[in-house]
Amino acid sequence: MKLFPTPLHGLHYVESSSYRDLRGAFARLFCADDLESLLGQRHIVHINHSHTMKSGAIRGMHYQLHPYSEMKFVRCLKGKVWDVALDLRTGSKTFLQWFGIELTPDNERMMVIPEGFAHGFQTLEPNSELLYLHTAPYMPSHEGGVRYDDPRVSIKWPMSVSDISSRDSQHVLLGDHFMGITA
Repeated sequence: MKLFPTPLHGLHYVESSSYRDLRGAFARLFCADDLESLLGQRHIVHINHSHTMKSGAIRGMHYQLHPYSEMKFVRCLKGKVWDVALDLRTGSKTFLQWFGIELTPDNERMMVIPEGFAHGFQTLEPNSELLYLHTAPYMPSHEGGVRYDDPRVSIKWPMSVSDISSRDSQHVLLGDHFMGITA
């Protein structure tokens, strides 16, 4: 596994490589030893899988507040997505900046999203599937969201939106009063 920094401090992506032969392929999707510099003393506490049927659908932008802030490891198992992380950390030099990257099974990339970032994605192909590894349990009382079309952030989604949940479409816009969250 090779780690690559992004322009946003603390946000990385990882490239894996698969081993192919006549039978097919084998790939390591996660290795704590290879990712120790990012994972630190954290542990994976749950793994989620999402399946999104329509191209252009958006899920996100989600985050959890302290003390349930979570690091996420996100990988595309099927299809193609535009994966986005948004820095919400109070005092960060890259506060309210976002980074997006295409994730596919073929490019074998994984986004590593630290605490204090919101996360979301848009499907670029129908029937796209993601695998998420989380370092904190899901806690509904500590979740938050940023609207996908918030003008203060101006995320450039690659396609027009075909589908979004009512919950995600109703996140409150970030006003000038929003000063970030504590990771």
